[in-house]
Amino acid sequence: MTARIIGTGAYVPERIVTNKDLMAFLDTDDAWIRERTGICERRISTEEGTSVLAIRAAERAIADAGIDPKEIEIVIVATSSADRSFPSAASDVQGAIGAENAVAFDITAACSGFIYGLHILQGFIQSGIYRTGLVIGAETLSKVLDWSDRSSCILFGDGAGAAVIRADEEGVIRTLVGTDGKKADVLWCQARSLRNCLTGGKPELGFMVMDGKEVFKFAVKKVPEIVNQILEETGTAREDVQHYVLHQANTRILESAARRIGIPMEKIPVNIDRYGNTSAASIPILLDEMSRDGRLKRGDKVILSGFGAGLTWGAALLTW
Repeated sequence: MTARIIGTGAYVPERIVTNKDLMAFLDTDDAWIRERTGICERRISTEEGTSVLAIRAAERAIADAGIDPKEIEIVIVATSSADRSFPSAASDVQGAIGAENAVAFDITAACSGFIYGLHILQGFIQSGIYRTGLVIGAETLSKVLDWSDRSSCILFGDGAGAAVIRADEEGVIRTLVGTDGKKADVLWCQARSLRNCLTGGKPELGFMVMDGKEVFKFAVKKVPEIVNQILEETGTAREDVQHYVLHQANTRILESAARRIGIPMEKIPVNIDRYGNTSAASIPILLDEMSRDGRLKRGDKVILSGFGAGLTWGAALLTW
């Protein structure tokens, strides 16, 4: 048995923030952002936290799958921007959707999070421990951005995407994930600092810090590398894959990946222009859009690939 996606859902905040809106407080312009990133607008939450976004996406995925929430045995939320240190966002989701029989926990793998979650659930399903699960990528990165730093704040947006996954005879063919902790300092965000009864002072929180050039160099090398690796390991010809659903970080990265893999850009769906980089949510949001507008057909071969802070990376080859 393997894991198969049987339902998808996505949810983004209503508030749209365009590049022109950012010009009101940043030394930037619309053309500069479009040229370097491909982003035109993003969604920014003003009231709904990460858990609410995750719950809404989960509800839509469950409705799409046509299952009873009580059938769900495990809920995994991939997020780097949970509302609380504890309890987990997954606990919030489990309680809100009525998945009373499910174990629930969060994982933090940044923009690779959804693929990490799929990888974990695949292992549980293959071992026979669980048959039905829910994987969600959800982020409100707007709250950890330094909105005076135009090199980073223009890139990101808020949102959530979810997938109901069930044991089946076909579905996930292969997943692979990896981490290079030696480069963890090229993209990071400070949690509560070490302040206690012995050190004195109050704990402080930090903003996201990113070395954009290093992240770009890593991405344009690693994405083609892991896509080619999963193709080679499964004996799959690149032309036999209908869709390459890559993490939506930057259109230049997507274009570079297409050239290095040797595929046309038509096989790489893009929605970063409307949502920006939603980190762990980007791949499931895109999958949901593709499913609902009919681009994904049963039997299609699909590759998912992402990269993020850690540095982390992951890829999956599956049959839709």
